[in-house]
Amino acid sequence: MRNTIADYDQQAQSYSLIRQPDRRIEAMVHQSLGEARTVLNLGAGTGSYEPLDRHVVAIEPSATMRRQRPKHLAPALIATAENIPFDDACFDASMAMLTVHHWPDLERGLGEMRRVTRGPCLVMSFDPDAPTDFWMFDYVPEMRIVEQKRYPKLNRIEAGLGGRCEVMALPVALDCTDRFQVALYGRPEAFLDGAVRRAQSAWNFLVDGVEDRFVAQLAADLKAGTWDARYGHFRRQAFITCQLRLIVSHP
Repeated sequence: MRNTIADYDQQAQSYSLIRQPDRRIEAMVHQSLGEARTVLNLGAGTGSYEPLDRHVVAIEPSATMRRQRPKHLAPALIATAENIPFDDACFDASMAMLTVHHWPDLERGLGEMRRVTRGPCLVMSFDPDAPTDFWMFDYVPEMRIVEQKRYPKLNRIEAGLGGRCEVMALPVALDCTDRFQVALYGRPEAFLDGAVRRAQSAWNFLVDGVEDRFVAQLAADLKAGTWDARYGHFRRQAFITCQLRLIVSHP
């Protein structure tokens, strides 16, 4: 397997068009921010799930991602989670949405997150040990190994944040607009679009040839009706059991 740090400057030219925040996930994130008026967003990317009714400071190291932030959001600062350029306890809350698996030093980044936050710290991530109904591993068993190495176990995240942690399973709906992999569980044709796959970082960590093998096999199975014979019920399933979690740490 290649290194586990995604190069978004190279791979995410259309990220903001593919990865639109889902309103149901967004509602749970905003509710978990509580009454916070100032929020730090780490690894902010294109600004998904940032609240509009609070003062948000975003940090994002990738120039490509910063350029794709919508005009109605404030520009992101150039920095990393491991070295947050703010004083202790200067934010009411902080958030890190599907980003901690990219941090070179997870414990340092989480420690910094807690240092600058006087209230709740929110981390959205995938639990690599949780069960899932998603069919991707049937096609790409190598993906399971990649994801188990990339995504930190939840106890590491909880220990890094400290305080009192609660873990919530986030529902992923059939029409989820944030098109990470599992969000397409009932829309398999989307995986045939290279722009969609480039907005999902895991593909970059498979050995050469595996992604092409998957695309060829999926295309053939969709044409032959094999995918629908095995997994067609997902096209009508409102939500999927998956590994998406929201970890909320209270001091």
